[in-house]
Amino acid sequence: MNTLDQLEPLVRPAPVAFWPLAPGWWLIAALVFLLALLVFWLCYRRPRPESAGGTVEEPLDVQRNAALAELNRLPRPYDQPAGPWLQALNMLLKRLCISRYPDSHCQSMNGRAWLAFLDTRCPAAGLTRWMVLVNGAYRPDCRMDDKAIDELHAAVAIWIRKHV
Repeated sequence: MNTLDQLEPLVRPAPVAFWPLAPGWWLIAALVFLLALLVFWLCYRRPRPESAGGTVEEPLDVQRNAALAELNRLPRPYDQPAGPWLQALNMLLKRLCISRYPDSHCQSMNGRAWLAFLDTRCPAAGLTRWMVLVNGAYRPDCRMDDKAIDELHAAVAIWIRKHV
């Protein structure tokens, strides 16, 4: 007798049917899909300022008036070093530009590029001729005459009024 004849026949398992699913599984799949849509909608919708109970940004006239008031509060450096005053003017202008143009990367600008950026936003102010605005703060004893101080103050005020 052959040894292969003594072996028992192979038992094959019955195929498992995954399709079609039972009706309860279809209901669970639909609920998971709807829950995923709800989470997506809640995460990616943008709230509108009207629904938030007010505006997100302050109105421009409020920002303009606050900037002009801050400019007028800065003590002008008559017969004193002008470095701290020039730094304060630059900080005021940078804050206004950052809030008005957040994607312009103006906070990293300096020198002629910064003055050109300001001048492209408001050419009427003519700030490109005031190189002392960007480099005077770094001089140990930067002094300006009274007329230049008043003209620079007026140019920054014009920039704020026409720009903001």
